[in-house]
Formats: sequence, structure tokens, C-alpha cells
Amino acid sequence: MHVATVEPTAPVASPTTQRYAKCIETSKRIRWEIDRDVIRGRAFDFSKTFMPDSLSKVSDITFLRPAEARFLSQVQGRTYANMFALVERYIGAKTLDLGKSYALGDQVALEALVRFADEEIKHQMLFRRLERMAAAGMPAGYVFQPDPDEVANVVLSKSDWAILALTLDIELFSQAHYRASIEPAPNLSELWKDVFLFHWKEESQHAIMDEIEWRRVDARISDRERDQGVTDLIELVGAVDGICLTQAKADADYFIANAGPTYSTVEQTVIHDTVRRAYRWQYIVSGSQEPRFGDGLTALTTPAQMVRIGAALVPIAADVAN
Repeated sequence: MHVATVEPTAPVASPTTQRYAKCIETSKRIRWEIDRDVIRGRAFDFSKTFMPDSLSKVSDITFLRPAEARFLSQVQGRTYANMFALVERYIGAKTLDLGKSYALGDQVALEALVRFADEEIKHQMLFRRLERMAAAGMPAGYVFQPDPDEVANVVLSKSDWAILALTLDIELFSQAHYRASIEPAPNLSELWKDVFLFHWKEESQHAIMDEIEWRRVDARISDRERDQGVTDLIELVGAVDGICLTQAKADADYFIANAGPTYSTVEQTVIHDTVRRAYRWQYIVSGSQEPRFGDGLTALTTPAQMVRIGAALVPIAADVAN
């Protein structure tokens, strides 16, 4: 008697697994290396601008001569790279932590998150390299104030919901900055521009994974835990603002000491105010205005919680608008 055998049916991948598989495919296709693809034996050309005016707000300081405006853009660009190295310290650690929940389950998701963490470590290496290159061509005295490990410990002490919300915000504004400001800007340093081209390519996949994980965490928590997540997010935004204020003062002081001319008290105040507003725009307000982030935040919070978040942003946004 012949007995028919039935081959086991392969399980159908979940939509989340499929999205992670696509991230892996893209990650493999766009993979780049620091020396081979980005640096390519080049040094910074300090005759060129680093940060475009739409981000740096340097053009708001009307009394600066072209060489001074260019130098201030370079100071801000140096800090911009250091800020990404800073946040990627905690992002890499959190991504590895999230991967643990898939270790004995969805191996596609695990691979995607491991690749994510590997790319964040590579980004840190790239930005540390840029700091050394910038230091070689700029006057002594520049100081990046925050310690990456100390900041990471503060961020990682908060709830996963808040950490992932902040991370998605950062990943999205980094992409928006490149597409809207850095890529179309003429006369930027070619090397500095290339750094953020390659960074953008991988960050676009990271934002997809951030959103997946944020929604996964949100689906598993209680209303009370979510409300605490909103509180944590507001506190994290406040911490980012504190970093912006401290670094803006340090960078304005460094610029004033090294730009060349002796600026009047009024001019020094304008420089300080402009750098402060630029940093609040770059690292807080521009991200809060990203539609994709706003849509996600609205979907995962109550109207009352959105009011709380908006109220925390009002004084920062008002300062930027002045």
C-alpha cells in the first residue's frame, strides 16, 4: 500500500520579519567602508564651508566677513559630527539590547539588529576620525563638552519607549538634514558632504527598524507605562537641550577667540545667540517637525500626552523662531 507523504509547509514570514529581511538586503547592497568609500585618502579643505546656512544660521550674523562665516560653519560642522558620535554610543548599546529578545526566535530580526549595531559602531569610528582630521586643521582650544558614556548611561536609564522615540527622531532628522540642506548646498567641503551622504544611506534603514521596535514596545506596555514613557521622553529632550546650550556656548567662545577680529560686546551676544538657536534647531526643533515622527508620536499617545510634549517644546521652538 502506498502511503502519501506531505512535505511540511514553510512558515509564512510575518510582516515584521519581511520588513527586517528587506533592511538586511538593503544593508548588504549599500555597505560602505570608511577608508575605501568615504575618506579615500582625502583631508578637509578648510577653504570650503562645512555646515550649510539653513542649518548653521551663520547668514543671520550679518557683520561676519566671508572667511569668518566659513570658519563658524566649520566649528559647527565639527560639533555636528561629534554629536552624532555621541548619540550613536547609546543607540548601538540599545540596539544590541533589543536584539536579545530575538536571540532564540526570529533570526531575521536578530541579524538585522546586529547589522544595525555594527553600522552604528562604524559610524562612531568615522566621526572620531573626523574629529582628529578637524583638529589637525583648526586652531587649538576646541572642546566637545559632553562625555559619550555619561550621556549614554543617562539615556539608557529611561524606558525603552522613550529611548526608541528619541532614537527615531534623531535618525529621521539626520536624513532630513542631508536631503534638504546638505546635499543641495553648493560649495560645501566635498569630504564633509560625502560623510553625510554615506551616513544617510545607512540611517534610512535604521529609522525603519527604530519604528518597528518602538511600535513593538508600545504594544506590550500598559497605559501607565506609556505615560511614564512620555515623561521620560520630555526629560530626554530637556537633557539634549542642556547639551545644546553648553556646547553652543563653548563653540561660540572658541569661534570668538580664534576668528581673528575683536568683536564688540553686542556682536559677541549676537554670535552666542545665533549658535544657540542653530543648535536648538539642528538637534531638537527640526526633528520635532518631521512629519513621519509626528505621525508616529500622535499614533502612540493620547491628545493629553501630546499637549505635554508640545508644552515642553514651546520655549525651545520660540527661541529658534526669534
